[in-house]
Amino acid sequence: MPSNEKLIEMKNLKKYFPMKQKQVLKAVDNVTMDIHKGEILSLVGESGSGKTTLGRTVSRLYHKTNGDILFGGKPVEKYSIKEFTKKVQMIFQDPQASLNPRMTVGDIIAEGIDIHKLAKTKKERMEKVYSLLEIVGLNREHANRFPHEFSGGQRQRIGIARALAVDPEVLVCDEPISALDVSIQAQVVNLLKDLQKERNLTLLFIAHDLSMVKYISDRVAVMYRGKVVELGTPEEVYNNPIHSYTKSLISAVPIADPTAKKHEKVGVDESYLRSPMGDVSEINKIPDTNNPAKTPIIIFCILTNSVILPFCFDKSINSFSSSSLDFDLM
Repeated sequence: MPSNEKLIEMKNLKKYFPMKQKQVLKAVDNVTMDIHKGEILSLVGESGSGKTTLGRTVSRLYHKTNGDILFGGKPVEKYSIKEFTKKVQMIFQDPQASLNPRMTVGDIIAEGIDIHKLAKTKKERMEKVYSLLEIVGLNREHANRFPHEFSGGQRQRIGIARALAVDPEVLVCDEPISALDVSIQAQVVNLLKDLQKERNLTLLFIAHDLSMVKYISDRVAVMYRGKVVELGTPEEVYNNPIHSYTKSLISAVPIADPTAKKHEKVGVDESYLRSPMGDVSEINKIPDTNNPAKTPIIIFCILTNSVILPFCFDKSINSFSSSSLDFDLM
């Protein structure tokens, strides 16, 4: 059961991405919100509203631009990355992309166990892996297989087992069911609910499916253009929505009953289609795109027998650049 104890506190949290012409994209803009210990807080909103960015910023996969994130009353900067990742784990949207295709499932799950030295012997390590596989509804034999040998639902279960391996306090679930079939979605959601009760986990559940969110959540937060515009219990948000954007989301949910009358569609201002932009001067810190410490990733792609195009991806500005290089192949 959720308690009144605040486990994660966000105060005026901002995450801006630099754009061209000294502009910034306000992915998360001045969010103040608490997540209580043992609760399931769901984040809903359309694509591009900032849900995933907020989840990744709370998980410290993204560096915040401004504001404060407190975990257990302490700023997250006071924790080392290793210490923090043991407390907060993430389940990613695409299970295929989040699992290393060159590693067996056993090694993927055991990676966190090895890093945090949670097993003293190889036998204890494998027993933990087998136990985690059985918890998420898989078999011991699956430990020796590779991710490509599994279905999407099974891969997502492997992702959940990997996250649970270090016994975290918080799981950030970034749309874990959006890539799955409807029947498999129900299985994964029920698994997450059961795990949350058994281990007293705190879940930040990011989703599009409003009906699923109503089923799983203790509280619901609605995100719109980088801001949290509504926060309350599922009953409050669904039955008595206040913000016009929340009303429009609920009115867009399809009704399975063909005899039921559709509610009148709620319109919103067309300005919501534009991304929330701002000027560089609005923030204190923008990532330095010329920082030599951030080494670009070079990917060589052979296009013909005599031309190679080196592609350079700069993580700080999230953009590709390329230049051709002629050479003679013997």
